[in-house]
Amino acid sequence: MGVSGCGKSAVGSLLADALHVPYVEGDDVHSPQNVAKMAAGIPLDDADRAGWLAALRERIAAARAQGSGLVVSCSALKRTYRDVLRAGDPALRFVHLDGPRAVLESRLQRPGHFMPASLLDSQLATLQPLQADEAGIVLDIRQPLAALLERILQTP
Repeated sequence: MGVSGCGKSAVGSLLADALHVPYVEGDDVHSPQNVAKMAAGIPLDDADRAGWLAALRERIAAARAQGSGLVVSCSALKRTYRDVLRAGDPALRFVHLDGPRAVLESRLQRPGHFMPASLLDSQLATLQPLQADEAGIVLDIRQPLAALLERILQTP
């Protein structure tokens, strides 16, 4: 979890490979309307995210029902969003990839990606860090990918 540019996709795909489980890229689950809205520089609101979160929750629930693991990358910016996802699997754990605004902004120069750098401020304003009762860890995105992956794998 984390704002755009934090490395969710890179870390998520590496983690899924290391765990030999499927990977779901949250960006691929957004509706065409959500993608168009973000591409136009308009932040999503809770109503925009509701269907997207429900679709991710269903994939998480299906993996739990099948007894298989799953890695999902998505922003999960608010506690209420994480609660929706947790409804799919109460044992869900989060990895919050966090870092300085300057680092995040430098990573948002991604040709062809629908998420413009102009939405970073709205994401940072929306972000609610993991709370003490939420299963998960916070990692510094300035660390190398291999170090992030190792830390995730070592966390119970």
